Amino acid sequence: MHLNDSVTAAGFWLGTLLPVAYLPVFFTGIDSVTMLSVFLGLLAINVLALVVGHEYPASRSQ
Repeated sequence: MHLNDSVTAAGFWLGTLLPVAYLPVFFTGIDSVTMLSVFLGLLAINVLALVVGHEYPASRSQ
């Protein structure tokens, strides 16, 4: 497995599993600039991970 394949796989799985980290943010509420920053940071990381991992072979239907 090459480094590029590893980065793609990590991006795919991070993009798939990262929305679980949104739950504590939603439960505590986005009532401050800090929590809004946390939420937007998580969202940006998630989008970046999905862009990096979109070519992961396991994400394709057979």
